[in-house]
Amino acid sequence: MKIIRVPEILLFSLIQPIMFVLLFNYVFGAAIDIPGEGYTSFLMAGIFGQTVVFGSTYSGSAMAQDLKDGIIDRFRTLPMNGAAVLVGRTNGDLVINALSMLVMMGTGFLVGWRVTSSPLEFLAAVALLLLFAYAFSWVMAFLGLAVRSPEIINNASFLILFPLTFVSNAFVPSENLPTPLRVFAEWNPVSALVQSARELFGNVPPGTPVGDAWTAQNPIATVLLGIAVMLLIFVPLSIKRFNSLSR
Repeated sequence: MKIIRVPEILLFSLIQPIMFVLLFNYVFGAAIDIPGEGYTSFLMAGIFGQTVVFGSTYSGSAMAQDLKDGIIDRFRTLPMNGAAVLVGRTNGDLVINALSMLVMMGTGFLVGWRVTSSPLEFLAAVALLLLFAYAFSWVMAFLGLAVRSPEIINNASFLILFPLTFVSNAFVPSENLPTPLRVFAEWNPVSALVQSARELFGNVPPGTPVGDAWTAQNPIATVLLGIAVMLLIFVPLSIKRFNSLSR
């Protein structure tokens, strides 16, 4: 209902991934050499990972904005479970992330990206990306409830998201990074998400070295474990925080 009334939310959410694909493909692609594979195929999984993580931050900023505007006070007067607000918010953001992925895939196809795996592996990659986005949106929802200011959550989210997305294997092979950054990238959950997507899409460059860390050796298991941990920790924490604010 909010998107229908404020369509600019969806419009700008869909324009952003197009810009990411075009800018990173043609700017970084001219400077980064991926042996045995075009940069576009290497890049797309990284763009998918970055976009779904960035898209999940809307849960936090929107919750903080709702607290500031007083809409939560309105919800308190209704005969409803407090968890419904959080579930609705995170599921709504999941829909936006899914639409963003469709737009990115279409743009990626136009610039030369191709899936070389089976249809089941393709669907598994999409499901894994969206599940991670959904779990991460609960983390950001909790932060939004904790700070209660849209300005603070926007600044705080960038401090979290930039190291996670850029100090990873999303845009350059982690083996090319200096040792401290390479170690961080290998244990970075976004790196595991991107590597999982590359493997499932069939976009892993031949002969690409794999890091020694357990997370690098088992990216899909790492992502599934991370999703479970985020949901188990931040779903109850977010609901508890919301209920305490309501009281």
